[in-house]
Amino acid sequence: MTTNPAFEVVVREHGGAVLRMCTALLGPGPDAQDAWSETFLAALRAYPRLEVGANLQAWLVTIARHKSIDVLRAKHPVPMEQLPEVPFALPEGLDSAGLLDLFDALNGLTELQRKVIGYHYLLGFAYAEIPQFLAGSAASLRRAAADGIKALRLAHSDVEEQS
Repeated sequence: MTTNPAFEVVVREHGGAVLRMCTALLGPGPDAQDAWSETFLAALRAYPRLEVGANLQAWLVTIARHKSIDVLRAKHPVPMEQLPEVPFALPEGLDSAGLLDLFDALNGLTELQRKVIGYHYLLGFAYAEIPQFLAGSAASLRRAAADGIKALRLAHSDVEEQS
C-alpha cells in the first residue's frame, strides 16, 4: 500500500514554492511569512485525508493562494492625511525607465502568457503541471510562455537600442 510522504518531507520539498506564492501576492515580509505558516497549518490538518499520489505542490500552492487572499482581506485601509514613504529598491541593472518599460512589455502580453510565465518561472511549476490551474494542454501553455518570453525579449532589445 502506497502512502503520502511524511508531512515534514512535504514541508521541506515544497516550502519554497509556497513561500514564493505568498510573497508574490503579499510582498516580502511578515505577511507572506504568516500566510506561509497558515498554509502549512491548514495543510497539516487536511493532510491525513489527502488522496495518495495527489500533486502536493499544486495542492499547497492553492492553499497558499487562499491564505494570502485571506491576509489581504483582513487588512482594512486606514484613512491618512499623508501616505507614508515606502522604500523601494530597483533590481540591479534596472533603472526606473527600464522598470516602466518592463511593465509596459508585460501589459502587452496576453493574460494567459502572463499567467503561464508566472506559474513556470516564478513558482517553478513544470509545464505539465500548469493545466491544473489554467485551461489548455501542456504543449499549448508552453507555446504561450515561449511567445510571451519572445515578446519580452523583443521589447527589451528595442529598449536597449533606443538607449
